[in-house]
Amino acid sequence: MAKLSQEDLLAQFEEMTLIELAAFVSAFEEKFDVTAAAPVAVAAAGAPGAPAETAEEQDEFDVILTGAGEKKIQVIKVVRELTSLGLKEAKDLVDGTPKPVLEKVAKDAAEKAAESLKAAGASVEVK
Repeated sequence: MAKLSQEDLLAQFEEMTLIELAAFVSAFEEKFDVTAAAPVAVAAAGAPGAPAETAEEQDEFDVILTGAGEKKIQVIKVVRELTSLGLKEAKDLVDGTPKPVLEKVAKDAAEKAAESLKAAGASVEVK
């Protein structure tokens, strides 16, 4: 197997969706027994005033699928439309609830996604 350069790896990561990238990070953490969130937590702890300000003026939201409901196939279709995931990835996401469907999106996009998922029969939470 040829060794990939840093630029090649970054090009591959650019093509991934947020959900695929999160799954990769999780697998990387398990494989190498590391935690990617540790430096972020230290940085957040170093600036105690910053989190309070962001909570007041939140402009990025996560759409979390908390349950598929009775119309699981419809929910999978909506998840595929929202995320451009493949059938297997969308099914795995729906089966593994609660899971984020969209992360760090604008309020309007989060509300539209939540409405679409609720119309398909899913239970959704927007954070």
